[in-house]
Amino acid sequence: MSDGHDDRTRGFAAFPSRRGGRVRGQSWWSRAWVESMEDGWPEEEPLRKGRTVARSGRLGPLTVGPGRVGAQVHDGTDEPYTVVLGLPELAEEQWDALWERTADRPAETAALLAGELPPDLLEAAEDARLGLLPGYGELEPDCGCDEPDHPCAHAVALGYQFSWLLDAQPQLLLLVRGRDWPTALGELKSVLLLRALAEASEDDAPDAGSAEDTGGRADPACGRAAEPPDGPAATGTPADEAYARPAVPLPALPPLPEPPQDDAVPVTGIEADPLQRLVTDAAVRARDLLVYLLGAGGEPPRPLGRWQDTVRIAATHPDPRVPARLRDSCDRPEELDRAVEAWRWGGAAGLAVLEEAWQPEGPEFTRARTALSTGWEDEGLPEPVVRGNRWTLPGRSLQLRYGRDGHWYPYHERSGTWWPAGPPAHDPVLALAELLDG
Repeated sequence: MSDGHDDRTRGFAAFPSRRGGRVRGQSWWSRAWVESMEDGWPEEEPLRKGRTVARSGRLGPLTVGPGRVGAQVHDGTDEPYTVVLGLPELAEEQWDALWERTADRPAETAALLAGELPPDLLEAAEDARLGLLPGYGELEPDCGCDEPDHPCAHAVALGYQFSWLLDAQPQLLLLVRGRDWPTALGELKSVLLLRALAEASEDDAPDAGSAEDTGGRADPACGRAAEPPDGPAATGTPADEAYARPAVPLPALPPLPEPPQDDAVPVTGIEADPLQRLVTDAAVRARDLLVYLLGAGGEPPRPLGRWQDTVRIAATHPDPRVPARLRDSCDRPEELDRAVEAWRWGGAAGLAVLEEAWQPEGPEFTRARTALSTGWEDEGLPEPVVRGNRWTLPGRSLQLRYGRDGHWYPYHERSGTWWPAGPPAHDPVLALAELLDG
């Protein structure tokens, strides 16, 4: 279990109390997590108590990070106490093995690159002889309560509530095992790129029977390289004589110039050297272009306009002063914060969903309406108001927007304005799950 703060750790709002209904999640990964947890903790009484606590709303906001899931318990005492589920992180060589096995499976690879966590990834993990779901004895509970049960009801409740998070974001399972989503995708893309480069090198290699580049000629009778023709010998200093000469020392280096005596604040107000960011951005774009050119990517990366690039920099730059300076200098300052939020959730596609209204064609609406009516039968959702690619749930301040990338993006109303509110998903029910439970 990881100790200390980790920048990859994410926080989630506490789940409100629930009256009856299902305590297990609805998605495949959620059910698989619960099944593994219950197999490791087979005694029914702690599980029954844990289901009750999970519905009670006594657990505070959840934190999910490498090797751990945690929350605070508000149990009527003066101070809340902490409950943590620990799960061993996978080693570097185990992640390497997983992505190698995954790259052997085109369907699973395509799903991961599309932003999904396919169930068959579990088979790739088994091929690599590692587990994504908790094995027997791996899920270690730690709670500040005085209950004698092991695990206690609070730890079990936290396990069930984590399954609710997996309904909307199954990628959190990778985070608990030690890999955040961007890092996982980057490692998989690197494996695909190296394979594509290796295949390209094999295609360009000379035939085994061709003459080597040694000055010989291919003998058509036996396939062997013939002796070079007689001719004048090469002139010059023999190699053994040339390399036997003593090395001549290089001249001394001139002294370094004095550092500039300029203590003025940079014009941008940003102390960090922007060259590193430019190099990183160029490397990422070059990799994406190579992935597309070698056939491992679906579409070529599109060049960004000035506004898109402004939003990208504001959303990804590590210096917190950058968004404020961009807001002061761009021609759409009142729109930047919302655009940055859209980029952080969905990149360029998320920004397009924020700014573009369009009319989709095909059976998407029928399937989505059916999913919303059957997938949340216990929630009593109102009939959505459909306008183009935007589905609004009246009275709930919630909206789904369908993107041209085939994903549904959740939105929440703030002071009369629609704001991006969560990660996109192919399933509209999963896109709304976190908002409805939060």
